[in-house]
Amino acid sequence: MLQRFQTLFLAIIVVSMGIMMAMPLWEKTALDGSQSIQLTALRLTHQQGISANITPVWYVALLGAVVAGIAAFAIFQYRNRLRQALLCGINSLVMTVLMGVLMYLIFGQSKDVFEPQNTGSFGYGFYALVVAMLSNVLANRFIRRDEKFVKSQDRFR
Repeated sequence: MLQRFQTLFLAIIVVSMGIMMAMPLWEKTALDGSQSIQLTALRLTHQQGISANITPVWYVALLGAVVAGIAAFAIFQYRNRLRQALLCGINSLVMTVLMGVLMYLIFGQSKDVFEPQNTGSFGYGFYALVVAMLSNVLANRFIRRDEKFVKSQDRFR
């Protein structure tokens, strides 16, 4: 049924992925203000004075859309809890890949461009991804709890 707790957590995943794609994920500014780097779901922008070097990272937005799509599809799979749990497991894998890609972009490529001691700051989009990962774990837990409850009720009949 749609009024279960896992539905709420799956909806939070969809909203969080929307926030992740709309808000900045990470940014860093030089102490003198001459350079800045900003990472969003679609591009990595390195601003040096009046010139800007823009690197497209559309695959971050694509992975975020895949996560949101899987979560939205899983909401309506409430009749088949095992399929719903499988979709949450797949979502966990995709979100782990997404987090790995973000860590590579932030700490592997962008951190050392200027002032390596300045690590920059994470934006709301990054924290939305963390909320989505936690919501996915909770949704999977409630799905498994419901499945266990239904199996225990079948034994009593």
